[in-house]
Amino acid sequence: MKTPAPTYTCSTVLILLMLLAALQATTARENDIDIYSLTVDSKVSSRFAHTVVTSRVVNRADTVKEAIFQMELPKKAFITNFSMIIDDVTYPGNIKEKAAAQEQYSRAVARGQSAGLVKATGRKMEQFQVSVSVAPAAKITFELVYEELLKRQLGVYELLLKVQPQQLVKHLQMDIHIFEPQGISLLETESTFMTKELANALTISQNKTKAHIRFKPSLTQQQKSPEQQDTVLDGNFIVRYDVNRPVSGGSIQIENGYFVHYFAPEGLPTMPKNVVFVIDKSGSMSGRKIQQTREALIKILDDLRPNDQFNLVVFSKEATQWKPSLVPASAQNVKEAKSYAASIQALGGTNINDAMMMAVKLLDSSNKEELLPAGSVSLIILLTDGDPTEGETNPAKIQKNVREAIYGQYSLFCLGFGFDVSYAFLEKMALDNGGLARRIYEDSDSALQLQDFYQEVANPLLTGVAFEYPSNAVEKVTQENFRLFFKGSEMVVAGKLRDQSSDVLSAKVSGRVHKQNFTFQTESNVAEQEEEFRSPKYIFHNFMERLWAYLTIQQLLEQIISASDAERPALENQALSLSLNYSFVTPLTSMVVTKPEGQEQSQVAEKPKEDGRSGTGAATLLGSRVPPNTFPSHSPASRQRPQSRHPQTPRSPISLMRKLKPGLLAPLIHCTYVVLGPPQHPTLSLPPAHSACPRTFAPAFPALIQAPHVILPLPGQSMDQLCVDIRHSQGLMNLLLDPHQGVEVTGQFEKTQFSWIEVTFKNPQVQVRVSPEHVVVTRNQRSSAYKWKETLFSVMPGLKMTMDKTGLLLLSGPEKVTIGLLSWEGSGVGLRLLLRDTDRFSSHISGTLGQFYQDVLWKPPEAEDNKRTLRVQGTDHPATRELKLDYQEGPPGTEISCWSVEL
Repeated sequence: MKTPAPTYTCSTVLILLMLLAALQATTARENDIDIYSLTVDSKVSSRFAHTVVTSRVVNRADTVKEAIFQMELPKKAFITNFSMIIDDVTYPGNIKEKAAAQEQYSRAVARGQSAGLVKATGRKMEQFQVSVSVAPAAKITFELVYEELLKRQLGVYELLLKVQPQQLVKHLQMDIHIFEPQGISLLETESTFMTKELANALTISQNKTKAHIRFKPSLTQQQKSPEQQDTVLDGNFIVRYDVNRPVSGGSIQIENGYFVHYFAPEGLPTMPKNVVFVIDKSGSMSGRKIQQTREALIKILDDLRPNDQFNLVVFSKEATQWKPSLVPASAQNVKEAKSYAASIQALGGTNINDAMMMAVKLLDSSNKEELLPAGSVSLIILLTDGDPTEGETNPAKIQKNVREAIYGQYSLFCLGFGFDVSYAFLEKMALDNGGLARRIYEDSDSALQLQDFYQEVANPLLTGVAFEYPSNAVEKVTQENFRLFFKGSEMVVAGKLRDQSSDVLSAKVSGRVHKQNFTFQTESNVAEQEEEFRSPKYIFHNFMERLWAYLTIQQLLEQIISASDAERPALENQALSLSLNYSFVTPLTSMVVTKPEGQEQSQVAEKPKEDGRSGTGAATLLGSRVPPNTFPSHSPASRQRPQSRHPQTPRSPISLMRKLKPGLLAPLIHCTYVVLGPPQHPTLSLPPAHSACPRTFAPAFPALIQAPHVILPLPGQSMDQLCVDIRHSQGLMNLLLDPHQGVEVTGQFEKTQFSWIEVTFKNPQVQVRVSPEHVVVTRNQRSSAYKWKETLFSVMPGLKMTMDKTGLLLLSGPEKVTIGLLSWEGSGVGLRLLLRDTDRFSSHISGTLGQFYQDVLWKPPEAEDNKRTLRVQGTDHPATRELKLDYQEGPPGTEISCWSVEL
């Protein structure tokens, strides 16, 4: 019996479309605060970045309007200055001790004024926001300055800039200048908003020691479409780079009486490690958290080296160890551990103390029995998502127990999963024991965050690293002794030269590799270094003194966390003095922003803390909370945006309809469209031509035509494209391998579709793995996850990755075959693969799909016109002429006639 076709009404859809158009027009009229200029100037000199954001706005309304300046900046950065210029009068931000700023804030509140302290935290960014009333036709210039020392992680430095003007800007320009005397060895850019049009506004120039990246889009390039006045600029712009390294592994640079010593030796063997993973499996870890933890742990266990030793401790109400002692990371032991990890289930309380004591005892017993290899490194990695609720529950007591048990022998790294955990508790425990703490954000890529952290500590190269300088040559030196040095990182020491120092500054760095003591010698000519930094316009001067102050403050703040009550005041005073002297907004200082007479007289900007109790990175006012993403990142605006709804939550049709005038609804409300056919492939019945209902509504679904798994253009063939469907193969498939191209494509085929496809490039070394859920790009052991239909534009030497809003991911490069990947949601849902520029394949191409580029021959036509035989490397493949859905330009796809082959 034939199932009746379902009927749908499309009135609501049409109402929504009309509503959105009406609201956009209204927004354009109301937004009378116009940003006519927005510039970002970032100068990176020897890893130290000085960024100036300047926004110029004008009030085009006839009444007073409110302009909001908002900017996101990296967490590790310190704001150094903010000012507003109104009617040629400058209103500066004054940096004060936190207590003094708090007193000023309290006085303003007592007068009934709103003196908002605005702060926000996210994964890597913090928000800064100031609002001010603007008279009709008045212009305001906002200027924000912040500085940071770029930290080397997994082999690269990263400069992250947020671009969110929220409107078209007549003059928009970003300039990034990088100067590295050691020489730039790698330079990559990535953007989450770049389109083909915007890519033409990006220019990159580079020589041996410097690079200049300019982004200057026109108004037309910024527009989403010619019909829309909305901007496409909304996301991150990232620059990653690395530098050349001398044989000694160190480089000393000198400017204006200050020096900085960078140390990252190359070519050292990785030391064996003894690692105990301590995994929280309490009830709060149930669901997605424990699933992602299992996934990450299985991948991490795969990355252990054969000469490593390891064990697992899992805990809830009680702690349990996987094996009685540490075991070698043999193939069999790793296999068993992965099976054990896959079976971990979440249930019960949180007994952190007993779990940590068990982990330390495992290392202690192996150490006592002399089972830890000489020259090896011992690590404990703790992952938890909550506060202790079982056994010893006093955080201070647990910290004391762990510190006394470890006794300086092992390094502890604490990972806090989500925002329910007390991050301050974990951070102190880690810093007390020579490690560090990291928050794992509860998101779709949590497993990747865990894997990336492990990669940072997976390859210890040196222990007991000490820097030595002639005592008569330097003073005010930052931290000189380090417990561990890991591959892909860098140690930085800065200081001041004495007035009577010699012409050459020498340094000695000592450390231990395996069973051997190593010494590295470095020296630098003072006069030559001073000259190198003196003249260039693309650096900001006296930066090295500020770098020294920045690094000193950061290290003092860490020492404060683990200091005793008696030691803490002196450290705080020292850090406060430096913060005030160099105008840094740190956790010990605040910046008071003054305003014209008659307005809110002060707003106070502070450095937010990673305390884990502030929700999911919300913007927080003193005494009140603002939901996340309430405002755009950089938005002068004439009104506040709705605060009661998450930005991704659509309003109901009813609430939207209430916003429209009754006249707008009348012609739409009775227009009904009927959808015929099965839900997977419906067709649309339109109203009669004489009807008053609009007829521009197009069918939302293609006809019942399947999209093939792969579409192959065959170079040198007169035949049409080849549509390949996989029917008889299952499991892991080697799809393409071309050693001359340096590319390999593999995939896992299950039932009717690919569960994943992986593309590996040899040069540059990049791995792109896609699943129906997301795209994961791994470069320099660093993994980044992207959602399908999330704009991506990444340029690195020899490879470009782009993805637009249709979700089509293209991997291309000079003289490379272009590989396309897509998570197809139409007919025949699943991952899709496409190829372009296939004439670039070499004669050594192989694989399930690669075979079609080797010895391909069409046999003479058969009796039926729609049937042919394709001979590939001696094997005959029947081919049938069929209609297929071409997905190569992204959804919704188009019909094509192609020769269909099944494998």
